Amino acid sequence: MGFFAFILYQLIGFYVLVIFVTVIISWLIGFNVINRHNQVVNWIANTGNALTEPVLGPVRRMLPNMGGIDISPVIVIIVLQAVNLYLVRPLM
Repeated sequence: MGFFAFILYQLIGFYVLVIFVTVIISWLIGFNVINRHNQVVNWIANTGNALTEPVLGPVRRMLPNMGGIDISPVIVIIVLQAVNLYLVRPLM
């Protein structure tokens, strides 16, 4: 059971990292620091969106309109960290 809890703990940590990278890439694209014409940037942005949108999309729909501010990644990261701390860690 400890091995599977460790794997789950690492997967959740990796998913949080993917959310961070996706948010940073979207900010850099939004502020025109990098553009999507670069194939590597476009691949990273598309992969990040494909991995995070199934989780972030429903959270965005539940939140009220906040005038262009998207706090859904923060909420998802807090929930994932709580799952790691209170559910997965005791199993290890």
